[in-house]
Amino acid sequence: MSVSEIKDSYAEYADRMHRFEWIDRVILGRYRRDRFGDVEGRVLDVACGTGTNFRYLPDAVDLVGIDVSPEMLANAEERLTELDIDGSLREMDAQELEFPDDSFDAVISALSTCTFPDPIAALREMDRVCKPEGTIRLVEHGRSDVRPIAKYQEWRADAHYAQTGCRWTQNPREIASKAGLRVRDTDTGLFGTITTFEITPNRREER
Repeated sequence: MSVSEIKDSYAEYADRMHRFEWIDRVILGRYRRDRFGDVEGRVLDVACGTGTNFRYLPDAVDLVGIDVSPEMLANAEERLTELDIDGSLREMDAQELEFPDDSFDAVISALSTCTFPDPIAALREMDRVCKPEGTIRLVEHGRSDVRPIAKYQEWRADAHYAQTGCRWTQNPREIASKAGLRVRDTDTGLFGTITTFEITPNRREER
Protein backbone atom coordinates (compact mmCIF):
# COMPACT_ATOMS: atom_id res chain seq x y z
CA MET A 1 0.00 0.00 0.00
CA SER A 2 1.04 3.59 -0.56
CA VAL A 3 1.21 6.08 2.32
CA SER A 4 -2.11 7.61 1.24
CA GLU A 5 -3.78 4.19 1.14
CA ILE A 6 -2.48 3.41 4.61
CA LYS A 7 -3.91 6.71 5.86
CA ASP A 8 -7.30 5.82 4.40
CA SER A 9 -7.20 2.39 6.02
CA TYR A 10 -6.30 3.78 9.43
CA ALA A 11 -9.07 6.35 9.24
CA GLU A 12 -11.49 3.43 9.40
CA TYR A 13 -9.70 1.44 12.12
CA ALA A 14 -8.37 4.14 14.49
CA ASP A 15 -11.35 4.24 16.87
CA ARG A 16 -11.70 0.46 16.85
CA MET A 17 -8.05 -0.03 17.76
CA HIS A 18 -8.37 2.46 20.61
CA ARG A 19 -11.35 0.63 22.11
CA PHE A 20 -9.68 -2.77 22.03
CA GLU A 21 -6.30 -1.73 23.40
CA TRP A 22 -6.94 -3.82 26.53
CA ILE A 23 -6.43 -6.94 24.41
CA ASP A 24 -3.04 -5.66 23.26
CA ARG A 25 -2.17 -4.89 26.88
CA VAL A 26 -2.85 -8.49 27.94
CA ILE A 27 -0.97 -10.05 25.03
CA LEU A 28 1.85 -7.62 24.26
CA GLY A 29 2.08 -5.39 27.32
CA ARG A 30 5.06 -7.16 28.85
CA TYR A 31 7.06 -6.93 25.62
CA ARG A 32 6.44 -3.19 25.39
CA ARG A 33 7.27 -2.71 29.08
CA ASP A 34 10.50 -4.70 28.84
CA ARG A 35 11.82 -2.71 25.87
CA PHE A 36 10.42 0.76 26.53
CA GLY A 37 10.28 0.95 30.32
CA ASP A 38 13.79 2.31 30.90
CA VAL A 39 14.28 4.86 28.11
CA GLU A 40 15.30 8.37 29.12
CA GLY A 41 15.43 11.94 27.87
CA ARG A 42 13.80 13.07 24.65
CA VAL A 43 11.94 10.09 23.18
CA LEU A 44 10.44 9.71 19.70
CA ASP A 45 7.61 7.19 19.26
CA VAL A 46 7.51 6.40 15.53
CA ALA A 47 4.13 5.32 14.15
CA CYS A 48 2.68 5.88 17.61
CA GLY A 49 -0.85 5.05 16.43
CA THR A 50 -3.40 5.54 19.20
CA GLY A 51 -0.67 5.94 21.82
CA THR A 52 -0.50 2.33 22.97
CA ASN A 53 3.17 2.65 23.97
CA PHE A 54 2.69 5.73 26.13
CA ARG A 55 1.70 3.95 29.34
CA TYR A 56 4.92 1.92 29.31
CA LEU A 57 7.26 4.92 29.25
CA PRO A 58 8.87 6.46 32.36
CA ASP A 59 7.09 9.57 33.65
CA ALA A 60 10.09 11.86 33.15
CA VAL A 61 10.59 11.42 29.40
CA ASP A 62 10.09 14.27 26.93
CA LEU A 63 7.78 12.48 24.48
CA VAL A 64 7.22 13.21 20.80
CA GLY A 65 4.87 10.93 18.86
CA ILE A 66 4.48 10.83 15.09
CA ASP A 67 2.06 9.00 12.85
CA VAL A 68 0.85 9.26 9.27
CA SER A 69 -2.81 9.10 10.33
CA PRO A 70 -4.59 12.13 11.81
CA GLU A 71 -7.32 9.84 13.15
CA MET A 72 -4.75 7.79 15.02
CA LEU A 73 -3.19 10.96 16.40
CA ALA A 74 -6.57 12.21 17.63
CA ASN A 75 -6.87 9.07 19.74
CA ALA A 76 -3.24 9.41 20.86
CA GLU A 77 -3.99 12.95 22.04
CA GLU A 78 -6.77 11.58 24.22
CA ARG A 79 -4.31 9.03 25.61
CA LEU A 80 -1.86 11.77 26.58
CA THR A 81 -4.65 13.49 28.50
CA GLU A 82 -5.83 10.29 30.20
CA LEU A 83 -2.31 9.41 31.34
CA ASP A 84 -1.44 13.03 32.22
CA ILE A 85 1.64 12.93 29.99
CA ASP A 86 3.26 16.13 28.76
CA GLY A 87 4.01 15.20 25.15
CA SER A 88 3.57 16.47 21.61
CA LEU A 89 2.22 14.77 18.48
CA ARG A 90 2.88 15.43 14.80
CA GLU A 91 1.51 14.01 11.56
CA MET A 92 4.53 12.68 9.69
CA ASP A 93 5.75 9.93 7.38
CA ALA A 94 8.17 7.61 9.22
CA GLN A 95 10.14 7.17 6.00
CA GLU A 96 10.93 10.90 5.86
CA LEU A 97 11.21 12.16 9.42
CA GLU A 98 11.18 15.94 9.67
CA PHE A 99 13.80 16.15 12.43
CA PRO A 100 17.53 16.99 12.29
CA ASP A 101 20.16 14.32 12.80
CA ASP A 102 20.76 13.25 16.42
CA SER A 103 17.55 14.81 17.77
CA PHE A 104 16.50 12.14 20.27
CA ASP A 105 17.96 10.19 23.17
CA ALA A 106 15.71 7.23 22.35
CA VAL A 107 13.57 6.16 19.42
CA ILE A 108 10.87 3.55 19.96
CA SER A 109 8.37 1.85 17.68
CA ALA A 110 6.01 -1.11 17.93
CA LEU A 111 4.32 -3.26 15.30
CA SER A 112 5.20 -0.74 12.61
CA THR A 113 7.69 -2.14 10.10
CA CYS A 114 5.02 -4.50 8.78
CA THR A 115 3.04 -1.52 7.46
CA PHE A 116 5.70 0.85 6.11
CA PRO A 117 5.90 0.78 2.31
CA ASP A 118 9.69 0.91 2.74
CA PRO A 119 10.55 -0.42 6.22
CA ILE A 120 14.30 -0.22 5.59
CA ALA A 121 14.05 3.51 4.85
CA ALA A 122 11.99 4.01 8.02
CA LEU A 123 14.52 2.15 10.19
CA ARG A 124 17.38 4.17 8.71
CA GLU A 125 15.48 7.34 9.52
CA MET A 126 15.07 6.18 13.12
CA ASP A 127 18.83 5.63 13.23
CA ARG A 128 19.52 9.06 11.72
CA VAL A 129 17.47 11.03 14.25
CA CYS A 130 18.76 9.09 17.27
CA LYS A 131 21.86 10.37 19.02
CA PRO A 132 24.89 8.06 18.61
CA GLU A 133 24.94 7.52 22.38
CA GLY A 134 21.19 6.89 22.43
CA THR A 135 19.09 3.78 21.90
CA ILE A 136 16.52 2.45 19.43
CA ARG A 137 13.93 0.02 20.79
CA LEU A 138 11.55 -2.02 18.65
CA VAL A 139 8.74 -4.49 19.30
CA GLU A 140 7.85 -6.13 15.99
CA HIS A 141 5.90 -9.10 14.72
CA GLY A 142 6.30 -11.55 11.86
CA ARG A 143 6.17 -15.12 10.70
CA SER A 144 5.82 -17.65 13.54
CA ASP A 145 8.44 -20.34 14.09
CA VAL A 146 5.62 -22.78 14.91
CA ARG A 147 4.78 -24.51 11.66
CA PRO A 148 0.93 -24.67 11.91
CA ILE A 149 0.75 -20.99 12.84
CA ALA A 150 3.19 -20.04 10.08
CA LYS A 151 1.19 -22.00 7.51
CA TYR A 152 -1.98 -20.17 8.54
CA GLN A 153 -0.18 -16.82 8.28
CA GLU A 154 1.06 -17.70 4.81
CA TRP A 155 -2.40 -18.82 3.71
CA ARG A 156 -3.96 -15.57 4.91
CA ALA A 157 -1.05 -13.25 4.06
CA ASP A 158 -2.50 -11.62 0.93
CA ALA A 159 -5.98 -11.18 2.40
CA HIS A 160 -4.59 -9.82 5.65
CA TYR A 161 -2.43 -7.29 3.82
CA ALA A 162 -5.31 -6.20 1.58
CA GLN A 163 -7.49 -5.59 4.63
CA THR A 164 -5.03 -4.04 7.06
CA GLY A 165 -1.85 -3.16 5.15
CA CYS A 166 0.08 -5.49 7.48
CA ARG A 167 2.75 -7.91 6.22
CA TRP A 168 2.46 -10.47 9.01
CA THR A 169 4.88 -12.98 7.44
CA GLN A 170 7.84 -10.58 7.48
CA ASN A 171 11.16 -11.39 9.15
CA PRO A 172 11.98 -8.46 11.49
CA ARG A 173 15.58 -9.55 12.02
CA GLU A 174 16.18 -9.64 8.28
CA ILE A 175 14.76 -6.14 7.87
CA ALA A 176 16.93 -4.78 10.70
CA SER A 177 19.98 -6.40 9.09
CA LYS A 178 19.23 -4.96 5.65
CA ALA A 179 18.85 -1.51 7.23
CA GLY A 180 22.39 -1.82 8.59
CA LEU A 181 21.33 -1.49 12.21
CA ARG A 182 23.63 -2.58 15.03
CA VAL A 183 21.50 -4.92 17.13
CA ARG A 184 22.70 -5.03 20.72
CA ASP A 185 20.02 -7.38 22.03
CA THR A 186 17.07 -9.23 20.51
CA ASP A 187 14.50 -11.69 21.77
CA THR A 188 11.44 -13.55 20.52
CA GLY A 189 8.18 -14.63 22.09
CA LEU A 190 4.56 -15.57 21.51
CA PHE A 191 5.36 -18.63 19.37
CA GLY A 192 8.01 -16.68 17.50
CA THR A 193 5.57 -14.06 16.20
CA ILE A 194 7.04 -11.25 18.35
CA THR A 195 10.62 -10.04 18.00
CA THR A 196 12.00 -7.25 20.18
CA PHE A 197 15.21 -5.28 19.69
CA GLU A 198 17.60 -3.01 21.51
CA ILE A 199 19.70 -1.27 18.87
CA THR A 200 22.80 0.91 19.19
CA PRO A 201 22.64 3.80 16.70
CA ASN A 202 25.38 4.02 14.12
CA ARG A 203 28.03 6.66 14.70
CA ARG A 204 27.77 9.74 12.50
CA GLU A 205 30.76 8.72 10.36
CA GLU A 206 29.09 5.38 9.60
CA ARG A 207 25.88 6.97 8.33
